[in-house]
Amino acid sequence: MTRDVWPGTARPESDVLVGLMSGTSLDGISAAVVRFREDAHGAITPELLAFVQYAYDAPFRSRLAAAMRAASPEEYARLDFDVGARLSDAAVAAMAEAGVARSDIAAIASHGHTVWHDPPRATWQFGQPAVIAERTGLPVVADFRVRDLAAGGQGAPLVPIADALLFAAPDHWRALQNLGGIGNVTIVPPAKAGVALNAVHAFDTGPGVCVIDGVTRLLRPELLFDRDGLLARSGEAIGEVVDALLTHLFFAATPPKSTGRELFTTEYIAALVTTCRAARNGCSDADIIATAVLLTARSIALAFERFVAEPVTELLVSGGGARNHALFDAIERELGVARARGGYSAMRIRRFDDVCFNGDAKEAVAFALLGWLHLKGRPGNVRSATGARGPRVLGSYTPA
Repeated sequence: MTRDVWPGTARPESDVLVGLMSGTSLDGISAAVVRFREDAHGAITPELLAFVQYAYDAPFRSRLAAAMRAASPEEYARLDFDVGARLSDAAVAAMAEAGVARSDIAAIASHGHTVWHDPPRATWQFGQPAVIAERTGLPVVADFRVRDLAAGGQGAPLVPIADALLFAAPDHWRALQNLGGIGNVTIVPPAKAGVALNAVHAFDTGPGVCVIDGVTRLLRPELLFDRDGLLARSGEAIGEVVDALLTHLFFAATPPKSTGRELFTTEYIAALVTTCRAARNGCSDADIIATAVLLTARSIALAFERFVAEPVTELLVSGGGARNHALFDAIERELGVARARGGYSAMRIRRFDDVCFNGDAKEAVAFALLGWLHLKGRPGNVRSATGARGPRVLGSYTPA
């Protein structure tokens, strides 16, 4: 049985999608196979059938990092296709892991890899959807951010629609903090109040792990990241360096707002290292990594203190940074300091994994949902999060 949504395009009558995400941390691709169920009251429940992570090798990671600074038109075009090929491989691996036939997949929803994000003027994600469609034999929904920008929005964050529809707490206000390359937070009202997207509050808080990982790779080239935060735990952060960095206009800007590696560049990371060494004699590598951890943690606490007025009682932390114990502890500590200044009431801070499913899969699941909403002809942006002129169906469709 098929359902024609666009002229001449037949789609399977299925609520199973593959969600693909390549994040700003440059570590690789997350791929999730998800079945969505909607009840008679409009409540949507995700069933995570499989989740795989496809790591980028060092040379390819270097190509992506270099493209953030400058590259030739030839390199940009090739990277667009090469990322598409790797996204395809990740999708196929996830489907194999789930044991789901391709004929049962409604579509692949691909975020791609952001090479440049400059709201409200432009955004650009690598990962040619036509390549994914040709290599998998499945329809693809991609380019989710573009329509929101065209409607005057920031094009980010887009995960809040999933936070609101899938991860609201039953009877209390919940905050969901993502710690990918960039940090973003969504404030969600209780599910018992019904889905009230106009009450959802979301924005980018600043760096997630991009500065921490960048500093670690610069100082310890043999490491991809500070595993479990062990190096940061052995160092002592330089608070005055962090406070100076937090005077940047982004942190004081009122939401809606978004940011990316366009701000937290390799030059930014190198300058942080230089500043730390100038600020403290005998500054160790561990001290500098601890300072980068404090930058992320304090930026989150500052965001809550300045911009979160809702009665949030629980914070769920997800993304790669949630596994960094030094960062998790620093967030708890900095939120406690801000709370003592009278910023907000006490919150229980937990990892997303402890409440839902593997937090590393969360963004891939979110983009699977955006693909599902696209197929249903429903809006995928949250106006209060992006600042767009109105709700919009996000994404462009490439047939199989």
